[in-house]
Amino acid sequence: MQIARIYEPSQKSAGWRVLVDRLWPRGIKKENAHIDLWMKDIAPSEALREWFGHKPERWTEFQRRYRAELSKKKELVAELKRAEKMHGKLTLLFAARDQEHNQAVVLLHMLKNKK
Repeated sequence: MQIARIYEPSQKSAGWRVLVDRLWPRGIKKENAHIDLWMKDIAPSEALREWFGHKPERWTEFQRRYRAELSKKKELVAELKRAEKMHGKLTLLFAARDQEHNQAVVLLHMLKNKK
C-alpha cells in the first residue's frame, strides 16, 4: 500500500487506485484520472477539511480528529483492507500540494498499523 498525488502520472505498478478526497481534484477529467474507486466518504468531513486548511501547525490535531472520524467509518476502512488483499497493491490518491500533511498520510499509517 502506498500514497500518490493524483496529479502525478499514473504508474502501472500502482495497482488499484483509490481517490480518498471528498472533492474532485481541479483540472482532472474523470476519464483521464485512471482511478478504480472514488471513496469520498472516507475523506475528512467538510468541517474538518476546512478547519485544517493544510496548515502544518494544525497537523497533530488534524490527525487526532481524522482518526476519530475514521473510527466511525469502520466498514469503509475494512473495504480498503479487502481491496488490498484482492488486488495485491493499493495506491491511495490525494490532490493536496503538501505531500506530508494530508488525509492519505493518516489513512496509510492507520491501515499499515492495524492489519
